[in-house]
Amino acid sequence: MVTVHGESGFRFIIFADDHEPARVHMFGDGQAKINLAGIDGAPELVSAAGMKAGDLRKVMRIVTEQQASLLEQWKAWHG
Repeated sequence: MVTVHGESGFRFIIFADDHEPARVHMFGDGQAKINLAGIDGAPELVSAAGMKAGDLRKVMRIVTEQQASLLEQWKAWHG
């Protein structure tokens, strides 16, 4: 696992042995799994546990803002 971004107390991780679709896992107060490009091209929440609604909105905003960088990093690990 590789931490690819950190912000506001959240760590965004890419697992080296993960599979498509491209995704990040967030750990902080709770955890979430987010596909980097959903059907409409925007990040898409897959699952979340132990998070407050406001933190989840913040995490989704961060992933949206960092989407291009996170996708680039995912492709660097997975080809």
